[in-house]
Amino acid sequence: MSRAARWWLAVGWAAMLLLPWYALEDGLFSLAWLRDPWGEDAAPLIVQVLRHGRIWLAPLLLAFAVPLLFYLPPLAGEGGAKRRMGVVGATTPPSSSGRDAGHPHPPFGHLPPPAGEGKRRTVALALMLCGALGLVWLFGQGFAIGARGLSWGWAKELYGDFEGRQFGLGYGGMIVAVALLFLLTEGWAMRGALRGDAFVLGSIGLVVATTMLFVFLPVGLVLVGAARVEDGWSLLAVAKRVTSSDIWSLGCFAGATCGTFWKTLLLAVVVGALSTALGTAFALLAVRMGFRWQGALRLFALLPIITPPFVVGLAIILLVGRTGALTVLMDDWLGIPPTRWIYGFPGMALAQTLSFTPIAFLIMIGVVQGISPTMEEAALTLRASPARLFRTITLPLMRPGLANAFLVGVLESISDLGNPVILAGNYDVLSVQIYFALVGAQVDGGRAAGLAIVLLGLALAVFVLQAFWLGNRSYTTVAGKGDAGTHAPLPRAIRRAVYWTTLPWIGFTIAVYATIAFGGFVTNVGRDHSFTLSHFVDLFSIETGAGGLAWTGGAWKSLGTTLETALIAAPLTALLGLLTAYVLARQVFAGKGAFEFITMLSFAIPGTVIGLSYIVAFNTPPVELTGTMAILVICFIFRDMPVGIRAGVAALSQIDRSLDESSLTLRHGGFATVRRVILPLIRPAIVAALVFGLVRAMTSLSAVIFLATARHNLSTTYIVAQIETARFGTAIAYSAALIAIMAALILIIQWLVGERRLGRRALQT
Repeated sequence: MSRAARWWLAVGWAAMLLLPWYALEDGLFSLAWLRDPWGEDAAPLIVQVLRHGRIWLAPLLLAFAVPLLFYLPPLAGEGGAKRRMGVVGATTPPSSSGRDAGHPHPPFGHLPPPAGEGKRRTVALALMLCGALGLVWLFGQGFAIGARGLSWGWAKELYGDFEGRQFGLGYGGMIVAVALLFLLTEGWAMRGALRGDAFVLGSIGLVVATTMLFVFLPVGLVLVGAARVEDGWSLLAVAKRVTSSDIWSLGCFAGATCGTFWKTLLLAVVVGALSTALGTAFALLAVRMGFRWQGALRLFALLPIITPPFVVGLAIILLVGRTGALTVLMDDWLGIPPTRWIYGFPGMALAQTLSFTPIAFLIMIGVVQGISPTMEEAALTLRASPARLFRTITLPLMRPGLANAFLVGVLESISDLGNPVILAGNYDVLSVQIYFALVGAQVDGGRAAGLAIVLLGLALAVFVLQAFWLGNRSYTTVAGKGDAGTHAPLPRAIRRAVYWTTLPWIGFTIAVYATIAFGGFVTNVGRDHSFTLSHFVDLFSIETGAGGLAWTGGAWKSLGTTLETALIAAPLTALLGLLTAYVLARQVFAGKGAFEFITMLSFAIPGTVIGLSYIVAFNTPPVELTGTMAILVICFIFRDMPVGIRAGVAALSQIDRSLDESSLTLRHGGFATVRRVILPLIRPAIVAALVFGLVRAMTSLSAVIFLATARHNLSTTYIVAQIETARFGTAIAYSAALIAIMAALILIIQWLVGERRLGRRALQT
């Protein structure tokens, strides 16, 4: 048995013997259970079985007891036979030359006897069966027996009155579930799967299990709701809701209006293309054009991503709306009358492009940095013009990044809620329709589920097209061979296009954020522009008294919860996302395509549906998380993980597999290869995953609007409450403070992670 398997056995037994099996009412980190550790609420599994009569938990003890049988000492006869065969003992049989006599290990090339290999396979099979059956039993009994006894009607009819009941899993239950999972993967590795790499198999097992639990299960429960009718379930209702004419109508070709699907698709494609083009232009400006003020450039490129929801839309309305500052100037100076052009498709496209360009920039900057100058120097040696070189060498090598940035932009657009709610006007999109189907005057969960199915189909179609465009071509540019060349200069036309797109966009970004900053220091933006600090005082005031400092500002509680949640979720989001990217980019296994789509599933579902699905799935045993901070952290992790996946896949597609193989040849395992070889080469992707995970946890609204509580309130819900009460100055002031905090945290992340070093000379301009 491997050392890791023995370790997980010990962890599982410790959890069953020492830790509370069920969730604690006082929270995950409460130690109140130590006052009565053997009571019904806080007892570990073995006490629950022996003292409190929960006999249905006993098979879990068996799952950890069976592997211990292989630690029993062999019988005398069996042990003697094995010693004579050389399987047991400190020395090997003497060799014919006497050269290896007394050597403590078998000589190099000596194959273990069949009996030893057979026992190893038996142990591996036992670990796999115990892990798999233990997980099935753990969650099966958890779903079957809840706080009110048996949960399923057929079980009640079969067993009659059942007095047992139980709540959600606690410390002990969660740790036992993890131990069973890794016992399963360890056994699988011992049987030779994926060349026996336990780290890779454990990574696949962890990602699959957590994705199925926290993405597939809740979303599946919501989608099943599309078949719900007043008197039960109906597949005809699903077909009717999914094929509704207001979704698929092509009336725009006959002078009417098109269905919501086509409007959503058009907006998503336009936003995906614009954000990818702008993100690529910013990446080229930062990396390939020797731009002098790169720090300021990165700051302006990243500002929209660190802005709370609704604020970009609100700032755009204040700037170019019917009574906006620029609109008034255009009317006074040029005589252009004010219109409502900002409401509808143009306004949403502008706001979403401003919001999602930074995501494309974070993905593309790593891709542009990873392009090897060797190929470009070879093309120049063959007298290729700069334009031909860019078209045939540079641009094709950026294809993985372009495809991933476009995919993320499209998925972000179709799942966005904040900007369309403010700027949609009469231009309906699916996310807004889903939102109003859930919180409108007539709540219709079935219609919302049907619209969610349509969104999933759209996401799947984009995913397939992206995979088809990339194909099976190789995009490797970072290999084990030294590379100290310099990039070729960009064509003059490309340089002009980059300048003419990025610099005006930076100017527009400055105008938008100047409006945000200005609004926080005036009494009433748009009406009374007298200077005031009252908004910041109301939010962040601190008073001193007999008891010391008192945090009397209204925003302190929500800000503390937001920072705590984000600082926990961001590294976990990056870790799981990049681990998934490594598995997808470096491993081949059955069901890989389906697995990749499942990991992107949460990105395609509107945040409102994600939030409701978490309430439906995790409000009852065996996983009870509603009302806790844990549900916020988990929601952020699996909502934002796809960006880390796409950034990691784009970066890994440029790194030659020979580097991994060289490390494995030197007898480094999968974990050491990732830590010493892969991670230093994908630092841009690490920064992208960390930054995106952090800022989305601090600015997300739609995914957590139903999950935040009075105890765990978030900054975004606090800001929305201010907007709903027309306190725009307070909302903008809080947003400005959040932007400053996130900018500082991003600088800290970039300093901690550092830059990728590829041994190339600096670009001379």
